Amino acid sequence: MLFYLFLFSVGSFVGFLSGLLGIGGGIIMFPLLLYMPPLLGFESINVKSITGLTMMQGFFASFSAMFYYNENRLVNKPLVLTLGASLFASSLAGALISKLVPDKPILFIFAMLALIAAAMMLMPRSYDRDELTEDKVVFNKPAAIFIGIFIGFLIGLVGQGGAFITIPILLYVLKIPLRVALGSTLAIGLFSATAGLIGKAATGQVPFYMSIALLAGAIPTARLGGIVGKKTKTMFLRWILALIISATAIKVWLDIF
Repeated sequence: MLFYLFLFSVGSFVGFLSGLLGIGGGIIMFPLLLYMPPLLGFESINVKSITGLTMMQGFFASFSAMFYYNENRLVNKPLVLTLGASLFASSLAGALISKLVPDKPILFIFAMLALIAAAMMLMPRSYDRDELTEDKVVFNKPAAIFIGIFIGFLIGLVGQGGAFITIPILLYVLKIPLRVALGSTLAIGLFSATAGLIGKAATGQVPFYMSIALLAGAIPTARLGGIVGKKTKTMFLRWILALIISATAIKVWLDIF
């Protein structure tokens, strides 16, 4: 019972951050589920089950928070469809192949993606356009398709919705304003999370009762996070993202070596 209360608490915490920061929450949930259970006296959760749980949580938390961002015109639908469609196919392929890949390489790929994302988030940028709504946004469609195929396969492999790498790419490569990047990333994450979740569920990598406990906490708090995020300065949101991604990358790299 205490173990499921722990999962509910993790789901609530990560769900709130999902809505606040426009992320599915995998980059936060993955290390929490990997490192916290043994520290609290619970049995460890294997990496493949953790990747399945993060996909499940990422899908439902993104779905919940996305509605709030869409109501405030912060979800760019052409961007979502272009990047999301390419993510879907490659993420499904990555999730299916992940069953055959040992835990160590999965952790290494996750650490590499987090390191690249952290480096991008620490790069200087202007905040002048961050309050623009989605109807003011233009982007390079061929670049978006290529990016979607490449990162989709990797995030399907490691069991992440991919927001931790998608947001830096939207900000620094496709030059999307931050608030639209957050809202659109939640919608884009549904494509990769759906494909990844299908792959994980089909290969028996989603523990049912653990998922229920996580979702009971994550779904209601994700929308609350979106409401708080809309009232928070974009510079502050960017630095929270940079801190979380950097800390996760450092921790995973230390454990690998």
